[in-house]
Amino acid sequence: MHRPRVLFAASEIFPFAKTGGLADVAYSLPRAMRAYADIEAIMPLYASIDRKRYGIEPLGDPFWIGMGERRFRVRIFGCKYGGVLYRFVYESALCDRPYLYGPPGEGYDDNAIRFGLFCRAIVRYAVRGAFDLLHLNDWQTALAALYLSEEKPETAAVFTIHNLAYQGVFDASQRAPLGLEDRHFTMDGVEFYGGISFMKAGIRWSGRVTTVSPTYASEILTPEFGCGLEGFLRYHRDKLSGILNGIDEKQFSPQRDRALAASYDSPRGKRPNKAAYLREAGLPGTEEKPLFIFIGRFAAQKGLDLLIEALPRIVQLPCNVAILGEGESRYRSRLSVLASQHENLHLALGYDEELSHRMYAAADFLLMPSLFEPCGLNQMIAMRYGTLPVVRRTGGLADTVADVGGTETPVCGRGFCFGEKDADALVGTVQRAVRFFGRDDRYMETAAHDMACDFSWNASAKKYAELYRETITGER
Repeated sequence: MHRPRVLFAASEIFPFAKTGGLADVAYSLPRAMRAYADIEAIMPLYASIDRKRYGIEPLGDPFWIGMGERRFRVRIFGCKYGGVLYRFVYESALCDRPYLYGPPGEGYDDNAIRFGLFCRAIVRYAVRGAFDLLHLNDWQTALAALYLSEEKPETAAVFTIHNLAYQGVFDASQRAPLGLEDRHFTMDGVEFYGGISFMKAGIRWSGRVTTVSPTYASEILTPEFGCGLEGFLRYHRDKLSGILNGIDEKQFSPQRDRALAASYDSPRGKRPNKAAYLREAGLPGTEEKPLFIFIGRFAAQKGLDLLIEALPRIVQLPCNVAILGEGESRYRSRLSVLASQHENLHLALGYDEELSHRMYAAADFLLMPSLFEPCGLNQMIAMRYGTLPVVRRTGGLADTVADVGGTETPVCGRGFCFGEKDADALVGTVQRAVRFFGRDDRYMETAAHDMACDFSWNASAKKYAELYRETITGER
C-alpha cells in the first residue's frame, strides 16, 4: 500500500489553542505519525490565535457552505509549524468568540451550527485534497464522518473518543440546518433521547473507533462509564479499540525546558526548581517538606469534590499543596476559601502552560483523584519530571501507574493508587505518600525509575499506522 494521505481534525491544537489534553494529543500525535503517513492537521482559526506569530496565511479562494437557510463564507488558511502542515478553517460565526466553546462550565447556544459548519469545511477540504483517510477527534469533528459518507464514501474515517462525557448533544430543532434527514435521525443514527448527538455520528459512520487507553475502551461499554451510549458502543464494539496516548518528550523535557529555573536529568536535580517555586507561590518551609500539586480542569470528572473534601485534612499534614486550574465557579469559590484559610495551600486560577511546567519540575507528588479518566496526560508529564502521581485507579491512570506497594508491575510508571470514590481513601493515600517521601533513597529511586519510562508516542504511533492501513483497505 502507498503512503497514505491523512487529514487529522481537532477543535484545538497546541500551541495555537488549548483548553485541555486534546490540544496536546492533537499536537504530538500528527508529529509522530509523519513516519508513517503524509499528514496535515486542521482546526478552526479562532480569534485568539496569533496569525503573525505562526505565519498563518490564506490558501486559495473563499467558498460558501450552506447550513439550512443560512450561507457561510469560509476560507482556509495554513502554515507549517514543527514539521507539520496546519490548516485552519475561518468563518466569523465559528471563530470570532472570546472562548473556544463557551464561558467556563457553559457552551455557546449556537455550537451545533458552529461545529457543524466546521465539519462541513473539513469534508470539503478533504475531498478537494484527495485524502485517503480522515482522523476525527471528539464530538466537535464527529459529524464529518456522516458528511463524508454522503459526499465521498470511499474515503476512510477513524474517530477517536477522548472523553465520552462530552458528546455534543443538541436540540432536534437543529436537524434542518445540519442537513440531517429522517434516515439519519434514528436510534442507530444521531438520535439521542429526542436530541442530536454528534458523538453518535462519529461512532456510526467511521470505519474504526478508538479511545485513548485500553482500560477506558472496556469501561465505556458499561453503564457506569458509558454515559448513555454503552449499548450503542457494544453494538459497534467490533470496530472499537483502545490505544494509549503518549506525550511529546521534546515538549516535556526537564533537560531542555526553558520555563524551568534549572534543568535536570535526575530527581535530585529538582531542588532548585522546588526552591524557586516555593518562593514564587509564597509557600512556607523548605524543599524538605513534600509538595503536592493539582493541575487541571475544575470539574466533577477530575475528582474536585473528593479533593475539596480531603484538602482540610491534607493541609494538616507536613506538606505544601499548590493548585492550578480553571473551571466551574462552585469549585473556584470553594478552593479560594480554603486557600485563604491555609498558608500551605496556594491557588492559581487560569491556564498557564509555563507555570504548569514549573510546577511539575518543583513538585514531589501530583494529585489526580479522577472519577474517570479516559487517558490522562498529567500523570505521564509528572513522571517525566520526576514527580510521583497519586491517582484513582481508573481508565488511563490504571494503564500507566502501578502502586509502589504492589507486587505486580504490568505498567512502567510507579506512584500511589486508590480505588474508592471517597475523600478518606484520598487522604489515606496522601498520608502514605508523605511517609514514603521521608524514605529519601526509596523515593529518589522510584522517581528516577519514572523519569526513565517511555511515555512517547513510539509504540502507539505504530498501532495507529496499522489501524489507518486496515481502515483504508477495509481489513479487520
